[in-house]
Amino acid sequence: MRFFSDNAAAVCPEAMAALGQANRLDTAYDGDAWSARLDDAFSDLFERRIRALWVATGTAANSLALAALCPAHGSIVCHRDAHIQNDECGAPEFYTHGAKLLLGEGEGAKLTPETVEAVLATVRNDVHQVQPHALSITNATEYGLVYTPEEVAALGRLCKARGLGFHMDGARFANAVARLGCAPADLTWRAGIDALSFGFVKNGGMSAEALIFFDPDLAAATLYRRKRAGHLLSKGRYLAAQILAMLEDGVWMKNARAANDAAARLAAAAGGRLVLPVEANEVFLKASPPEAAALRAKGFDFYDWGPGEARLVTSWNSEPAHVEALAEAIRSL
Repeated sequence: MRFFSDNAAAVCPEAMAALGQANRLDTAYDGDAWSARLDDAFSDLFERRIRALWVATGTAANSLALAALCPAHGSIVCHRDAHIQNDECGAPEFYTHGAKLLLGEGEGAKLTPETVEAVLATVRNDVHQVQPHALSITNATEYGLVYTPEEVAALGRLCKARGLGFHMDGARFANAVARLGCAPADLTWRAGIDALSFGFVKNGGMSAEALIFFDPDLAAATLYRRKRAGHLLSKGRYLAAQILAMLEDGVWMKNARAANDAAARLAAAAGGRLVLPVEANEVFLKASPPEAAALRAKGFDFYDWGPGEARLVTSWNSEPAHVEALAEAIRSL
């Protein structure tokens, strides 16, 4: 009974069916009928004209977005626990050709205008120090907390005042929107976001993520960067088809709600063991090494997350029986 990552979840049937429908002769790279529909589909979703590019991984989406917002001689402010800092093997630095990451603090991996200003205050405005060019936040965060539209907008105002580009790592963007019940536009461009890495793999896709530019001009150079980075897949229609299938009929929202609901059931069982509130599909709870071993002995797998803590992640197709069994096992600790 697997709760260690939503990356390990099965592909949802709508995405799998789309792969079959795309399995025919068409134009190569991004000239196919499916890729041609992405801009319109996402423009409808976000209520404004945007530019959407498919890529195969979240790391590529994040790194290409940051390369569009930050020059090689610049820096990017992010949280100390951000995925781009801890889990992407230096890819943002690689794709930007050397931009530096400046690390901020905040509970649950969330940044505020105050914590960002504290980072910016450490940089002198002279040629001897790397100057900030962009801010990157993750929604939902690496600890499963959700930025509200108001919180994003406060950071967006800071970015505008400081002349910073604003990127959102949305590997679990669907879970954040499902939690808030807001319009995707309210959480992104209306709040000042310039570029969004829109995750689909964790939400039921096989190998497709969307890189959304709310300023279409930012996409121009990224088309070349994507090719140079080896992410212009020759049969890109398979990526585009997955994304379109999950956007249609609200599949992306249905899947995210299912994952969030499963996490909420685990959170209710955890009670006082919760390290942080559960706002998306990740549950962080206190569990001593013997308690973690007891859970594993009952057939559950998950990540240990720091001393005496465990991370449980639910997915779009978490088995209700497995969720209930884990909830009961937590209650019995």
